[in-house]
Amino acid sequence: MKSKKDVYSAEVAQEMLEAEAEIQTSEGVFKSILTMFRRNKAALLGLIVIVIILLMAFFAPVVCRWNPTEIRLSEIKKGPSAEHWFGTDELGRDVFARVVYGSRVSLMIGFVPSIISLVLGTLLGLAAGFLGKKVDAVIMRLADVVLAFPSLLLAMVVMYTLGTSILNLFIALSIIDWAGTARIVRAQTLSLKEKEFVEAARSMGVSRWKIVFRHILPNCLPNLIVLFTLNIPGSIMWESSLSFLGVGTQPPDSSWGLMVSQGKEFAYMCPWLILAPGLAILVTVMAFNFLGDGLRDAIDPYMKT
Repeated sequence: MKSKKDVYSAEVAQEMLEAEAEIQTSEGVFKSILTMFRRNKAALLGLIVIVIILLMAFFAPVVCRWNPTEIRLSEIKKGPSAEHWFGTDELGRDVFARVVYGSRVSLMIGFVPSIISLVLGTLLGLAAGFLGKKVDAVIMRLADVVLAFPSLLLAMVVMYTLGTSILNLFIALSIIDWAGTARIVRAQTLSLKEKEFVEAARSMGVSRWKIVFRHILPNCLPNLIVLFTLNIPGSIMWESSLSFLGVGTQPPDSSWGLMVSQGKEFAYMCPWLILAPGLAILVTVMAFNFLGDGLRDAIDPYMKT
């Protein structure tokens, strides 16, 4: 007769073999996800647009023939032409060059706060879900406080308190985004920590932090990737709103939101001053949303199986 310990050890060994089989088939799963993503035309279009925007921002000196800061009083408020594709502003600066160079600041503001909030929210969500009790209560009540404030109002309070600078803008946008990420990761952690493979790892004496980072976190990554792609356009929109209200990006730095804010005074006489950066914001936000939706649709069937 086998003892209960032997039976349990056999069950653990069987689960480990099944886990290895899953790892061996992960390549096939990745190929199926990639195939489903390729079938999504909107997601592919979004990815292509994002790549083009990133290349234009990186190779801005090559793309633009004009210096975005060069003032030419003889070419003030000229409309779009073959020489100036998006026209010129109230100081004679080429608007196309300003949009291209401004993409560097706008994209940086989109990526950096999204990365910070993703890392912070993931760590706090894992701690809240896995440790539970007092840790969970403290972190979730703090998240409730952040979510209780309107995001734009909270960001404005932070900017008014700390001052207007790029660094403080990163802090403000990170503060308003981490709580949502923490809630999503906490919910997934609460579900995953009850699974059999986590119980098997516990029975084998694996430490709690190894369980968190080797077993629970990898299972959260697909949704975190989707969340990251959707947070980037959100950060760009928040920055544009803050810049329009005068507490976002400040000269000599230039972003799309700041260009819209500066061009609103000439909206009727020179509509291209707000249309050019406004369309850049619209296209970029839609591209990231298409990409995020495509990743979600491609990953969902894998998560269900």
